[in-house]
Amino acid sequence: MTPTARLDRRLPRARDILPLLTLRREAGSTRDARRVSRAYSIGDLRRMARRRTPAAPFYYVDGGADDEINVRRARESYEDLEFHPRVLRDVASVDTATTVLNGPSTLPFGFGPTGGTRIVHAAGERAVVRSAARAGIPYALSTVGTTTLADFASGAPGARHWFQTFLLKDKDFSEQLIAAARSHGFDALIVTADVPTVGNKLRDLRNGMTYPPQLTIKTFLDASYRAEWVFNFLTTEPYAFTYEQFRPNIAGEEVSAFYDQAATFEDLAWVRSVWGGPIVLKGLQTLADVRSAVEAGVDGVVLSSHGGRQLDRTIPPLHLLPSAVREFGADVEIMVDSGIRSGSDIVAAVALGARFVLVGRAYLYGLMAGGEVGVDRAIHILRTEVKRTMRFLGVRSISELSPEHVRLLSRRSPVT
Repeated sequence: MTPTARLDRRLPRARDILPLLTLRREAGSTRDARRVSRAYSIGDLRRMARRRTPAAPFYYVDGGADDEINVRRARESYEDLEFHPRVLRDVASVDTATTVLNGPSTLPFGFGPTGGTRIVHAAGERAVVRSAARAGIPYALSTVGTTTLADFASGAPGARHWFQTFLLKDKDFSEQLIAAARSHGFDALIVTADVPTVGNKLRDLRNGMTYPPQLTIKTFLDASYRAEWVFNFLTTEPYAFTYEQFRPNIAGEEVSAFYDQAATFEDLAWVRSVWGGPIVLKGLQTLADVRSAVEAGVDGVVLSSHGGRQLDRTIPPLHLLPSAVREFGADVEIMVDSGIRSGSDIVAAVALGARFVLVGRAYLYGLMAGGEVGVDRAIHILRTEVKRTMRFLGVRSISELSPEHVRLLSRRSPVT
């Protein structure tokens, strides 16, 4: 048997050991910035957010409706796909810029509308809009956001602002909202169509999540461990919903009472008459509804399961995307949301034909983890992952992505 080679040993020297003992310097000039600099994925930001946010607002963001099957399946649709990378391509420089709704975006994703943003962090939409503006991406303010249209627009002048609304019973009220958005320079209107009623969000019910938040013994004890969140909540101006500027003194009135349960695709003609700019219909989950939206003359659609927060057990939007693009991609700009947690998810959706991707929970985790710098960190993570994935796939621009780079799979049934 050949003897094993022996290691040549020596006494350790100080100059070899001292560099190993140097403490890593965390980036950032503030405590929040240093904290989020340790996040290397959206999952890391989520874990930080969970530690820093009381259960009720955290699970308001994190949870879904009923058994949350939809939440899990939306994630599975991205986890199950496979990439087909191409090698030996010149990817020394990659361009992530794209166009959507007749305007530019430096990245193939933007921030979708989320309600009650100041409930999860006192900085709210004003922090998010500044971060989105620095990144050069659109951000949509929700009708049930927690800032005024004017403050949102003035927080980042010149940026691309979109406004989300519903088909409401009160047309005068609706027209006031739309006219105000137009006067403040919002350049696209997102009409959410999948809320004829409110989803059964069991986590919210179990955690006492209410509008406005009301303390119970359980929520008080949980919040007491998140002193900074409580301090920020108590020492900043009380929040009000975006729509309250036009419907004051309606405390206790259910937002769901505003929705027009008799609305049809024909109502979109009225929306166009009072808006005049690009209209996007959000919440479509069947090809038949995409066809109806195209016939109604909308400029874009968002294939969306509302983040799993409305009807449970619907099709993952990513699985509907290829068929929708094949049939209607030449007629309407097709976007997608729900289940996105990484830049590789965004690249996969674009490769399968999405014109643009809207993210929601990803930036809210960043906001809860570190306020404005946390949102910056979420964008940095997603941007870095988008570029890395593009390089692995061998593409230099968003326009080069195609279905040849991705194959959809499902652990439950074939995706045809």
